Amino acid sequence: MKPIWIVDDDPSIRFVLEKALARENLPTRSFTNPREVLEALADVDPSDAARQPPQVLVSDIRMPGGSGLQLLEQVRTQQPGLPVIIMTAYSDLDSAVSAFQRGAFEYLAKPFDLPKAVELIRRAVEESQREEIIEDQTPLNAEMLGQAPAMQDVFRAIGRLSQSQVTVLITGESGSGKELVARALHKHSPVSGGPFVAINTAAIPKDLLESELFGHERGAFTGAQTQRRGRFEQADGGTLFLDEIGDMPFDLQTRLLRVLSDGHFYRVGGHAPVKSQVRVIAATHQDLEQRVREGGFREDLFHRLNVIRLRLPALRERREDVRMLARHFLQQSARQLGVEPKRIAEAALQRLETFSFPGNVRQLENICHWLTVMAPAQQISVKDLPPEVLQEPSAGGVGAPVAPVFAAQDSSPVSEREEAQPAAFVPAMAAHEAASVEAPVGGAAPSTWEPLLDVQARLLLESGQTDVWDVLTRRFESHLIRTALQVTHGRRMEAAQRLGIGRNTITRKIQELGLEAGEEH
Repeated sequence: MKPIWIVDDDPSIRFVLEKALARENLPTRSFTNPREVLEALADVDPSDAARQPPQVLVSDIRMPGGSGLQLLEQVRTQQPGLPVIIMTAYSDLDSAVSAFQRGAFEYLAKPFDLPKAVELIRRAVEESQREEIIEDQTPLNAEMLGQAPAMQDVFRAIGRLSQSQVTVLITGESGSGKELVARALHKHSPVSGGPFVAINTAAIPKDLLESELFGHERGAFTGAQTQRRGRFEQADGGTLFLDEIGDMPFDLQTRLLRVLSDGHFYRVGGHAPVKSQVRVIAATHQDLEQRVREGGFREDLFHRLNVIRLRLPALRERREDVRMLARHFLQQSARQLGVEPKRIAEAALQRLETFSFPGNVRQLENICHWLTVMAPAQQISVKDLPPEVLQEPSAGGVGAPVAPVFAAQDSSPVSEREEAQPAAFVPAMAAHEAASVEAPVGGAAPSTWEPLLDVQARLLLESGQTDVWDVLTRRFESHLIRTALQVTHGRRMEAAQRLGIGRNTITRKIQELGLEAGEEH
């Protein structure tokens, strides 16, 4: 095992830590100042037992010949994954906080309790070893990650299809990574040298979708001032990915069927046939067989697309992949934001593994991005997780719904559409803060829910939902009015005054939102 490096100009501190760690069978190497540490780092050799790199670095802040904070910055540059524990006197708490924000694993306030110090160092060792295993197992630029048997089946299928240009239909819930599979199929195919063109058929208005797919001639309609190539032409010699194919209008399904049959199509307003050699990969979160039975999807087109079908499992079906994906997304977010990657504690990982993830892998990615921005410390603990994770019962049964914050107080009927939506961030954050922050008398609690609302809105928008404004506005208004009525004990006039709206407005909103307000006093 690699040694624990101890840096302190006080020989008594070095001696006490050396003896305590020796009793725990943890090897040590001691230094008296930062300069010695930097020289030793420049001379490390993993193959030489006497020149092993450190497993953990424990450093004082104030030492002759250099600052522990400066050492921290230099060490993090050379070995970004090395846990650094900063020791400081009680009067140096500001410096300790500064060190913590710069990436220190933890800090010890002097004089420290020796058993607690050893426990902290052992925890840092375990974290360091765990990170080494993850780094060995996880490629830095992995296309897709997954150890679960269902994902291994997907990887095997991509491998078997690598020499084929057959049409593939990818099914799976929103956010499960269907486009990643499509890109992998393209990358490992005979047409990988050609373009990969993606289009979400549910995100484009029906009137524009035909032009987007097949292009148009100049003057074909108002605003068509030049000829435009459609996605089929743009993807010539490569792959066209048709996402959410189940939402394609019925009349366009007929045109798509013809293209898949012979490779020919006409631009909107055109009279000359256009030929395009394109491999088509389609994806949907819908049950296309059911859509065919209902008459919303052509049966012949379904069979044309359903040559090879790949089903992507929901994240709740591959919980063993959560910790690997979480670490990957934290690293990815840190690179995007230009900051140090945050570490996530084992307890927080276990809590994430019990979460049902209605938004699948995309939701986990959003959560990791949120944690990179919002978590206050370099080490992510359970309490740092976003409200929608903390509010769900820790048992985290498959498909378990997110518990609404005001369920115990709200007996009013809720529309079926609201029941189907994830819990809104606004009331969730309010409850989360109420549990940990006491608002000043006569003042408001800190307003930090906007970033959470951004994440929730992004999740709904990326799922292809088209009524996000109505859903979030309805939930916001419902909880705002309900809270005001609770504060005013059901007095509508007073609630309206405090909200800054009229009595008629609050009465109308209560009726529109299906709220059952208490009797006025």
